[in-house]
Amino acid sequence: MKKVGVAILGLGVVGGGTYQTLVEHREFYLKTQNVDINVEAVLDKALDRLMQLGVPEEKIAKSIDEIVTNPNVNIVIETIGGIGVAKAFVTAALSAGKTVVTSNKEMICKYSHELEKLAKKNRCGLYYEASCVGGVPIIRTLLDGVQANRIQSMMGIVNGTTNYILTKMAYEGADYAEVLKEAQKLGYAEANPTADVDGYDSMYKLSILSSMAFHTKIPYTKIFREGISAVNGKDIAYGKELGYTLKLLAIGKNTDKGVEVRVHPTFIPTSHPLASVNDSFNAVYMVGDALGDVMLYGRGAGALPTASAVVSDVIYAATHSDIKYSTFKNTENADKSVKFISDFSSAYYLRLSVDDTAGVLAKISGVFGKCGISLIEVSQIAHKNKTFRVEDPNRVPLVIVTHKTTENRINNAVARINALGIGEVRSLIRVEQ
Repeated sequence: MKKVGVAILGLGVVGGGTYQTLVEHREFYLKTQNVDINVEAVLDKALDRLMQLGVPEEKIAKSIDEIVTNPNVNIVIETIGGIGVAKAFVTAALSAGKTVVTSNKEMICKYSHELEKLAKKNRCGLYYEASCVGGVPIIRTLLDGVQANRIQSMMGIVNGTTNYILTKMAYEGADYAEVLKEAQKLGYAEANPTADVDGYDSMYKLSILSSMAFHTKIPYTKIFREGISAVNGKDIAYGKELGYTLKLLAIGKNTDKGVEVRVHPTFIPTSHPLASVNDSFNAVYMVGDALGDVMLYGRGAGALPTASAVVSDVIYAATHSDIKYSTFKNTENADKSVKFISDFSSAYYLRLSVDDTAGVLAKISGVFGKCGISLIEVSQIAHKNKTFRVEDPNRVPLVIVTHKTTENRINNAVARINALGIGEVRSLIRVEQ
């Protein structure tokens, strides 16, 4: 039997769930994994919270120095979040030769190259399963489950807050601002929801996951990002009538022409497996050259689901003497040999408000033709839907779905249509067929 001592930095939602899981399942891990994992110390300013969790007073550390100099602590768990204090504490732990397990996606996304270099130098581990997709074992799958494959693409719903908001808007016809307030009340969204609704959280996770999937560094600065704050309930309803479901997707594609990585609201066919992933659940859909299609699905956040991923890393680190590091050259910037595609290809959904006069449709179709864009659907679908008020009695809504084209071409077409003086493009949403 192997004995392993751990320390937990930060006992908020995730840290508290991790402490609870480790204490309650200690005998179970001893029986099933032949390892005795003991929480030796915790570090958190909120003493009331520690008392509520039942942390013995003798296990409450007063400083990070007390933890990193403790010979009984083998693994340090960081669940503080953010970059400042968390990064300083993790750096101290790695410098002292302590293996680190973290749920901190922003820190891993931006500084894994520094932290991994330090871990290698001091012959300790750096594990971060819980940084992406909550309790869903996506990182372990990439490392130990699908490594026989060249991963060609991945699409993921990796943020529970935005998925909850879009689900409520789709099924209840609710307004974005109204659902956001509800999500904040329920604790799904922060008081400042920017990281979630503007796509930063998904961007950090895509950087981590695509780097691992494609075996090359994908800096977050290379990722196209667009959030959901401008999403209109009309488009969700109209998309539904056309057979589409709207999701905020993190998309990575590794093609012969280069790598494309993007986060944005996306229409997908209602028959696609990701279309049925609702509320705060997350999922990642991958395509491998040998495996084909595979999807991992589960809770993307929460105390115990995320704690499950944290403790999984602790057990892995405790039971494996060989330490695994990145399968790629982990540097701050991308390798110079990697080409990133910014003018990516997609189909597009557009909602326009146009003059209700003869010849308008011909002029708009002419613009698409001049831009080399062919159309799948052109419809005044909004006239069938009485849910939404008419914005302008002299104009009619027009919904268009294009065949696959490029970002540059569609943006050129939008600019030309808006310059005609007969209407304007109100919404532009990418479509993954």
